[in-house]
Amino acid sequence: MFERKKFENHYEGAIEPFKIIGNTYFVGTFPASVHLINTGDGLVLIDTGYFDTLFMVIDSIYKLGFSPYDIKYIIHTHWHGDHTEATAALVHMTGAKTFIGKEDYEKVQRYFMPDVLLSEGDTVTLGNTTVEIMETPGHTKGTISLFYETEDNGKKYTVGMFGGAGANTLVKERFDYPDCRSGYLDSINRLRLKRVDVFIGNHVWNNDTENKGKCLLETGENKFIDPSLWGIFLNYCEKRLNDIIEKENG
Repeated sequence: MFERKKFENHYEGAIEPFKIIGNTYFVGTFPASVHLINTGDGLVLIDTGYFDTLFMVIDSIYKLGFSPYDIKYIIHTHWHGDHTEATAALVHMTGAKTFIGKEDYEKVQRYFMPDVLLSEGDTVTLGNTTVEIMETPGHTKGTISLFYETEDNGKKYTVGMFGGAGANTLVKERFDYPDCRSGYLDSINRLRLKRVDVFIGNHVWNNDTENKGKCLLETGENKFIDPSLWGIFLNYCEKRLNDIIEKENG
């Protein structure tokens, strides 16, 4: 479930784009997840990925029958380059409005200048979709997580993403800010209170996006719909933090 591949070049990690559920699509690559929401009044992107894979994201958007020129909003989960490098070019191309957690404002300026800073409890609405924002610091100080409702075949589902699950910045030499470990654990505990029917990954290895997508395209079986996966992943995240601390303590 949590296997991570490594590629010599980011553009080698192509994934065929696909509809996950309702108005939610995957248009990213293995090295960098990018999700698209079709709100009926324009497109919302969640993250943009690396600059050198932008051409693949644009191609995927076209393959699904959409136009990148209809991107109105880009919501970023946190400031790291694998989620933000392509943003400036996309904004230049589309004029999209950009959003990021307020605590990541200074660091993200190395990649782009955000239009809107998000805080706990904020919502972002476009067309038929309202995205609820939860501040979930740890991976970075300004990491946000996202939740929204979608409808598929007459049934409503809650879609959720943990916006910064990575443990790499929880190692002492790579702290994003001093209290990141306690912030990460607190974020996990608050995220556990959310019911999520469809867990979408901030990276593909969070929820086995690639294989679930292949299964969906080939068989029609939607393995993304599983409320248990959210808790399983959060438990995994907590264990990784505990493993790091245990290793340091010898």
